Amino acid sequence: MSTIAADQADQADQAEFARMGEGLSPLDGRYRALMAPLRQHFSEFALMRARVAVEVHHALALDPVFGILTDDERQRALDVVENFTNDDYANIKSLETSLRHDVKACEVFLRQRCGFDNPNRLHFGLTSEDVNNLAWSICARDYVDHTQVPQWRTILISLANLAERWSQTPMPARTHGQHATPTTTGKELAVFLGRLLPLFAALKAHRFAGKLNGATGNYAAMVVAAPKVDWRAHERQLVESLGFVRNPVTTQIEDAGSMGRWFDLTRAANNVLIDACRDIWLYISYGYIRQRPVAGEVGSSTMPHKVNPIRFENAEGNLELSRALLVFIGDKLAQSRMQRDLSASTVMRSVGVAFGHHHLALHEILNGLDMIDVDAPFCHAELQAHPELLSEAAQTVLRTLRGDDVYTLLKNATRGKVFALSDWHALLADLPSEVRSRLLDLTPATYIGDSVRICQEIVASARAELAA
Repeated sequence: MSTIAADQADQADQAEFARMGEGLSPLDGRYRALMAPLRQHFSEFALMRARVAVEVHHALALDPVFGILTDDERQRALDVVENFTNDDYANIKSLETSLRHDVKACEVFLRQRCGFDNPNRLHFGLTSEDVNNLAWSICARDYVDHTQVPQWRTILISLANLAERWSQTPMPARTHGQHATPTTTGKELAVFLGRLLPLFAALKAHRFAGKLNGATGNYAAMVVAAPKVDWRAHERQLVESLGFVRNPVTTQIEDAGSMGRWFDLTRAANNVLIDACRDIWLYISYGYIRQRPVAGEVGSSTMPHKVNPIRFENAEGNLELSRALLVFIGDKLAQSRMQRDLSASTVMRSVGVAFGHHHLALHEILNGLDMIDVDAPFCHAELQAHPELLSEAAQTVLRTLRGDDVYTLLKNATRGKVFALSDWHALLADLPSEVRSRLLDLTPATYIGDSVRICQEIVASARAELAA
């Protein structure tokens, strides 16, 4: 790299650091670089670009009212949508400073730019909410398609790979924090994989809704102005052409039910991943899972030996914050005073914040999963140190052979006591030879039931879903 190029790179870095330092939210500060994909969908620029698209496509569909546009008029309008620039955005925001209305500013801008013979076809019969609900649906859909689904896919691939790798690796299990029937690391990761799969399928299939039906949802102005047009059929065709499902009955606002279902899908995934982060954190604290240290990184400002599970801790905190925001925003959008109030509009602007924390959390999880390994020897040693784990197997087998209270017998022999492998063998002494030989071969490390097959089946399901 030349000296000039290096100086330019340094200046760019300094400018980026300055922007980070000025951010009020950590998403626009500390984590600014990671939020670049979300700014494509949830920034003020992205929302205005989507409004322009809605206004233009609505105007282009009004030939039955205003007459057929020329090819030049149509192409000129589409060019504004397809080539929306920072200068266009700045023009609209400048208009907004005097108009004090963002959607009206968008309309006035398009009147200037589209050059329609009759510019009144722009925003014809619409209320701002007709534009806003579809614009937000465009932003949300594009985020789901281009960012959220690919990121979820990457999480599923990572979990599937690790589950498959460790499908046969025994590890201690704990219920109520106490040693319990052993499992495999792969099967425990497959639990989270299995919980995420139906959410992933639902996210891919999710469709957002929209409406274009006027000030109180009755097409009133449109019917008066052009009574021969079937406005409900017109609305359906336009909403569906934009890729959405028409909501047939609304007030001035679209009820945001499809938004709420999307929030719920994401909230449910957040809950699964919170559970995964906490379990992996505990497995690390018990020593069952180890983190690979990264050269140059510091784990503690005072304790040089530390390799802290900060990826999973950061992810947990951001998932919880995302979940809280999604619950609040979803509840808020589902409520409106009579035909409309404005309180939900300002709340909607924080949707990108909720998904920003979700996005950041998944980034942290992926990095965390990429630097963990199972400490198989440690797991094996701990399992072998707890032969009392086999008491479940013994009492269950004895139930098939005897009529006395074998559970209490095993409880008295093992509960709260040091239990050696010799004690286990002594319990088997009086059993029929076929049963005794089968149980004598059993160890805590092999007492894993159908864990391997469970894991392999879930991984296969994941592979199939990911390939669909």
